[in-house]
Amino acid sequence: MSDFDRMWSDLQPVGRATTGGYRRFAWTAEDHTLREWFAAEAQARGLDLTQDRMGNQWAWWGDPDRDGPGVVVGSHLDSVPDGGAYDGPLGVVSAFAAVDALRARGFQPTRPIAVVNFGDEEGARFGVACAGSRVISGAMTAERALGLTDADGVSMAEALRAAGRAPDTIGRDDETLRRIGQFVELHVEQGRALADLDPATSAVAVGTDIWPHGRWRIDLPGTANHAGTTALADRQDAMLSAAEVVLAARAAATANGCVATTGKIAVEPGGVNAIPSHVRLWLDARGSDQQAVRATVSAVEEAARGLGGTLTEESWTDTTRFDDELSGRLRQILGEQTPMLGTGAGHDAGVLATAGVSTSMLFVRNPTGVSHSPEEFAERDDCLRGVDALTAVVEELASS
Repeated sequence: MSDFDRMWSDLQPVGRATTGGYRRFAWTAEDHTLREWFAAEAQARGLDLTQDRMGNQWAWWGDPDRDGPGVVVGSHLDSVPDGGAYDGPLGVVSAFAAVDALRARGFQPTRPIAVVNFGDEEGARFGVACAGSRVISGAMTAERALGLTDADGVSMAEALRAAGRAPDTIGRDDETLRRIGQFVELHVEQGRALADLDPATSAVAVGTDIWPHGRWRIDLPGTANHAGTTALADRQDAMLSAAEVVLAARAAATANGCVATTGKIAVEPGGVNAIPSHVRLWLDARGSDQQAVRATVSAVEEAARGLGGTLTEESWTDTTRFDDELSGRLRQILGEQTPMLGTGAGHDAGVLATAGVSTSMLFVRNPTGVSHSPEEFAERDDCLRGVDALTAVVEELASS
């Protein structure tokens, strides 16, 4: 069994749900197991394990303070609710496998190399994606991060304490950012653009940019009452308002050439036989054109206000261009036949790019085009091609 296969096999049971998907949320028992796995892999290779001010893990081959800045590869290990196996972990496993391949051929880097595991990339527990990279880059303040709460009302500060961490130590980490010369994040493609291209040349693509995207919370009022004795004409049902807003989001996205999704909703008081007094739902909107996304959200906000509700922005990321010079160099390393690909999915790479770090991505073909689902998939041969591509990239970058 190869090291890639062993690592992949080791990760499969962690956080596996009965649906076949994964529930790996930040600062939980599952997250602790994943962090222990990462630490053990670093130790097995003699890499120096460090943690930054947000608890992101860095496994260094070489000294970034003496010989840096270094070449960083990796991704994340957490998941969305019932997410797939590949989103995040493929990048971390491939990064360790690339280090193994370089060492097997006797490569001696002239620049330090690191494998990173960013925490809370999906934002599944506390509602803000890429929290680990946002905090260390200053895109999100420590105060805001610590005040975020999960579905059970547990704050991030409380979750950190329960995980044995001191909340007052988190914050922007310029020292960590200075150690990063280039960051290349390998990720499974979360669509089927590569699957629709020539199969001989499309197993791996180089990333160009991330579409503008954001998350918004919508609060809609109603009046609680008995579901059996209140006439329909006398009801102020917050769920009906929510339905109108969901349909308004779909219509606005269609009109503006974007995508919009309401994938999370909370109802009060939450009884089957009670008319909802309050509904809170979350909107995710994205598109290739920033103005079109903003127009979509404005239309949704207008619909919510017309129903007595409010819309609150929880996160927003402008169009993020990766480093054109670095992306071009990656394509040169891998061959001019390598596809160039933009994405509608957010990544830690995008957060670091916004912070001024030289960043790019590699995407591995997903034949189903499905992601954030148990059906997410990548062929083993394509995954190994991704490892080969990442190995070639790291070898070139760490030699210059």
